[in-house]
Amino acid sequence: MAKSEAEKYAGLRQRVEAEINSRWGEGRMDPTKERIVALLDLLGEPQRAYRAIHITGTNGKTSTARMIEELLRAFGLRTGRFTSPHLSRINERIVLDGEEISDRTFVDAYADIAPYIDMVDAQFDIKLSFFEIMTALAYAVFADAPVDVAVVEVGLGGEWDATNVIDAEIAVITPIALDHVQVLGDSVEKIAREKAGIIKAGATAVLAAQPNEAAAELVRRSVEVEAAVAREGLEFGVLDRQMAVGGQVIALQGLGGEYRDVFLPLHGAHQAQNAGLALAAVEILFGAGAQQGPIDIDIVREAFAAVASPGRLETVRTAPTVILDAAHNVAGMTASVEAISEEYDFRRLIGVVAVLADKDATGLLELLEPVLDEIVVTQNSSSRALDADDLAADAVPIFGSDRVTVEPRLDDAIETAVRLAEENADGILAGAGVLITGSVVTAGEARTLLVRDES
Repeated sequence: MAKSEAEKYAGLRQRVEAEINSRWGEGRMDPTKERIVALLDLLGEPQRAYRAIHITGTNGKTSTARMIEELLRAFGLRTGRFTSPHLSRINERIVLDGEEISDRTFVDAYADIAPYIDMVDAQFDIKLSFFEIMTALAYAVFADAPVDVAVVEVGLGGEWDATNVIDAEIAVITPIALDHVQVLGDSVEKIAREKAGIIKAGATAVLAAQPNEAAAELVRRSVEVEAAVAREGLEFGVLDRQMAVGGQVIALQGLGGEYRDVFLPLHGAHQAQNAGLALAAVEILFGAGAQQGPIDIDIVREAFAAVASPGRLETVRTAPTVILDAAHNVAGMTASVEAISEEYDFRRLIGVVAVLADKDATGLLELLEPVLDEIVVTQNSSSRALDADDLAADAVPIFGSDRVTVEPRLDDAIETAVRLAEENADGILAGAGVLITGSVVTAGEARTLLVRDES
C-alpha cells in the first residue's frame, strides 16, 4: 500500500531530525558566531526581513514567548515563534501563526538550506551545530512566510548564542539565577553579563525583577549601548492576582496604564510575572506608554485567556490529577513548589522525578520534599540523564527510604505513582495527585505517554 503524503513527510522529517541530531548538541556553547553568520549570509540574511523580540533569562522564557505571541496575534499581526527545547516534537520549536510547522514545511525548508550548510561546514574546522541549523531554519521559514514579528527565545546564554545574530528592537530578560554554570559561569553576575549580550544599541530592554548583581549587569549593558530600559516593579508589574478555576485573574500595571480583570489560564505567581513582561514588550512594539495610554484592554484579555504553556504545571489527567512540570533548576522548582502549595489542595501527592546529571539534583529534591508524600525516582532517555539509582541515593537521605521508590523506566514510574496516589486517598481520587518533574525531557516524554498526539 502506498504511503500517504503525511506518512511520507513524517518519515522524511525523522531522517532530517536524525541528521541534525548527529551534530554538536545544543547543550554546548562555542564563543563564536562565525558559522551561523556565514550560513545566514549565504541565505540572504533572512533574520533582517521582520521585526523581532528577543528573550533570554534563566526561567520563564518559553511561557513569556507564548504570551507575547498570543498578544501580537490578537492584534492582527502574523507571527513566528522560535523556542527550545521541544517537549515532544522538533516541529514545536518553529511556530507560524500559533501552529507548529508541518513535517512538509520542516523537510522542504531543510532541503532549501542544506546545500549552504555543506558550504559552511567546508569552511570551518567545527561543523554547524544542531542549534545553529535549527536557528537558521527558523529564520528562513519566518522570512519565507513572511511574518510581521518574530518572537525568538535564546537557546543558551545570550551574547554567544546562535539566535543573537538577530537585531531585535526589544530584549526581554526573565529572572536570572544559577543554571548551566559549567558553560555560563558560576555566579549570577557572570551569567547576567552573558545574557545581557542580546541588548542591542538603541533597543529597549524589558527587565524582570532581578537579583542586585544581575540587575547591575543588565543596566550597565543598557547604558553602554544606549538602550532604553523598562523595569518590573518600577515602570510595569503585577498589581494583583487572585486564584481562579483553571488559572488566575491578574491586574497588571503596563507602561501605558492599568489592565485589570485579566484571566490567565496558567498557575503560579511566576506566570503572572511573565505576563507583565509580555505585556510591556508588546506595548513597546506598538509605541504605547504614559503619553499614548494603554493598548486595547479587551484584546489583551482575549489574548491572555488563550495562552497555553504545555509542560508548565500542565494538568493532563484527572482522578488522580496528573501534572507535568518542566522545572529543572532550583529557581524554577522554587516557583513551581510555591504554586503547588498555594493553588492545589492535595490529600496525597506523589512525585515522579527524573533529572539530568549536570543539574542540582539534591537542591531539587530538597524543594520537593515538603509537598510530596512519596517520590518515585526514574530516568529519562537523554544521554545526559542521571541514573535512577544515583538519584535514589540522593533522595533517601532527604525523604527517608520508606518514601522512595525506584523505577528505571519512566512509563513504569508513572504507573507506580498513580497507584501510590490512589492508595490511602480515602476513596477521594479528586484529592490525589501525581507531579512529574525534574527536566524538560522528563515532562516531554511523559506528555508523549499521556497526551494523545493531535498533530
